[in-house]
Amino acid sequence: MSDFKLLYALKPFAALVPDVERPGPGQRVKLTDKMLYTAVALFVFLVCSQLPLYGIKTNTGSDPFYWARMIMASSRGTCMELGIGPIVTSGMIMQLLVGSKIIDMDSSVKEDKAVFDAVQKLLALIITLGEAIAYVFSGMYGSVSDLGYLNAALIIAQLFFAGVVVMLLDELLQQGYGLGSGISLFMATNICESVVWNAFSPHTITRETGTQFEGALVSLVSSVISEKDKIRAVKNAFYRTNAPNLSSLLATAVIFMMVIYLQGFRVEVPIQHSKSSSTKSVYPIKLFYTSNMPIILQSALVSNLYFLSQLLWRRFAESASGVTSFAIGLLGKWEMRATGQLAPVGGLMYYLSPPKSILEAFKFPVHTVFYVAFMLGSCALFSKIWIEVSGSSAKDVANMLRSQQMRVTAVTRDDPKAMQHALNRYIPIAAMFGGMCIGLLTIAADLLGAVGTGTGILLAVTIVYQFFETIDKERSQAMGGLIVG
Repeated sequence: MSDFKLLYALKPFAALVPDVERPGPGQRVKLTDKMLYTAVALFVFLVCSQLPLYGIKTNTGSDPFYWARMIMASSRGTCMELGIGPIVTSGMIMQLLVGSKIIDMDSSVKEDKAVFDAVQKLLALIITLGEAIAYVFSGMYGSVSDLGYLNAALIIAQLFFAGVVVMLLDELLQQGYGLGSGISLFMATNICESVVWNAFSPHTITRETGTQFEGALVSLVSSVISEKDKIRAVKNAFYRTNAPNLSSLLATAVIFMMVIYLQGFRVEVPIQHSKSSSTKSVYPIKLFYTSNMPIILQSALVSNLYFLSQLLWRRFAESASGVTSFAIGLLGKWEMRATGQLAPVGGLMYYLSPPKSILEAFKFPVHTVFYVAFMLGSCALFSKIWIEVSGSSAKDVANMLRSQQMRVTAVTRDDPKAMQHALNRYIPIAAMFGGMCIGLLTIAADLLGAVGTGTGILLAVTIVYQFFETIDKERSQAMGGLIVG
């Protein structure tokens, strides 16, 4: 048990949180059953994403989370209003507490890990309730006086219950009943849906040049058929503004291929059986060692800062004066755009938002340099913290190999510290450098104007790739193959 007692002081409260039990020691969930559980979880999520909240009076006006809806798997005005935001935020907070040593948690100690997970779920529910109350009383669904206190309470209850459902679906998949995690599944679904819609949407939009189809490919086919000047039609399809265009789809495809290519980069550490030198294998350490977790946590951090800044600006910017007004403006200054959404035009939030194009990046170099430094630094930091709390650090890998009676070939004896030292030459570097590469790809996608934002595209590709890897691993294990790592 950890020497630090804070987690264990919260254990009685965490025990009240509903959970999903793992399959028994002798039970193995078949691949077909895992795929079925995954499909059911996705179906429940999609239904909740279309189920409107009962009792709301309005669903229009500026949306403080409009840019993060896709990443946080949320849908405005529905039961999935909060999406996976509270779960990701609680994970980020707990990681920061562990990383800063405020909480001393040893992931190799089973009881520590179990209590940590339970407290993290409890924090997720508290954040869900807090965000639900903030949404209602900030006027997102109409003023509380118009809603009535009964309706306001009903909306909060709906959002809280939906948060519990999302948490249980995520845990169901992670406990071995499904493939991957619910968070990744829901996120990838939202992002892929957005990309497909931007490419093939049959809806029409009215512009100064006339009526066009929203989908970039549909618009191209329609323009080529209807217009006499075919070259002009193709050119307009590539560069049209205020609607998805072929340049955005091409940028999306380029980023997609780059991520797939970089997924194959890895260092293979030779390992062998502790008692038989003839039994040899390798432990692969990928470039994207922490997968998409750095960008998920970074997105959760920024989206929460966005929400807080917008809330303070809308409520207090005009009436505040002196130090209060300066502090609010320092966090973020906002301006209403023609789309009906608030956009950051000053303060910290402006510098944390990506430049909208390569031209804007060169036009405002200070903004660009600050944003790039923040993205690379935060992704590297979250990667480093994540390996410590997720059980994938050099120490955890060394213990896992020893439990399988394997050791690193370069280590001449079965010494845990020597094996940990050998793995430390690769794992922390791969985590931090991989996190920086993820941040760099995100920046490139944003500047190129990829559909669904750079963060969204990167997450979708890594998640889908991860699901295919999981399915392949399950098939290999079902056939009796040996999987190391």
